[in-house]
Amino acid sequence: MSARHFLLPAARDAVAGAVRDLEMKTSAEVVVAVRPVSGHYRHTDYLVGYVLALGALCVFLFHPEPFAYDIFPLEMTVAFAFGALVCANLAPLRRALTARKLLDESVRRAARAAFVDLGVSRTQGRTGLLVYVSTFERRVEIVADCGVDLAALGADFEASRARLEGAVAREVDFKRFLEALGALGEALGKALPRAADDVNELGDEVRA
Repeated sequence: MSARHFLLPAARDAVAGAVRDLEMKTSAEVVVAVRPVSGHYRHTDYLVGYVLALGALCVFLFHPEPFAYDIFPLEMTVAFAFGALVCANLAPLRRALTARKLLDESVRRAARAAFVDLGVSRTQGRTGLLVYVSTFERRVEIVADCGVDLAALGADFEASRARLEGAVAREVDFKRFLEALGALGEALGKALPRAADDVNELGDEVRA
């Protein structure tokens, strides 16, 4: 499941409904943002192109049959471009060849930027919480405002976070994601119960 599937009408309605339900249990304001990719991984594409070009060079040097020299530079260029293009358009290969640390850092940085860009920090009680999903990296990052102490939410919250991450760790399991989102409301409600005068300060729809 890609990021665009989250933006289909049925999926948008389902996520908005899950956010409304969980906010009935807590004073936290939850926003779900989904992005297709969070980082720039062109270096991985270039690495694949380099390896393919190097392979072409080895064939040229060690193959027993002679090759024409006049078009060899063009052949090397084509091999490099072909490898880079294949990697750029083959997500499993690109993801597998990119360092996990870089994937983690890219999602973490993009989630914090989205937190500001989407105005999650503008709630009156500073209780905004962003659930950021990046489908290429297959990661979920949770960013909370200063009114939500994630470290103090305990084991229930950590279990909910793990369920969210597990829902996108391979192919996105949308049903499992919605269930994990609902469990997040229960965990938040214990530390930040909903008050009688709470109002919905942030929209419930999925943000792209």
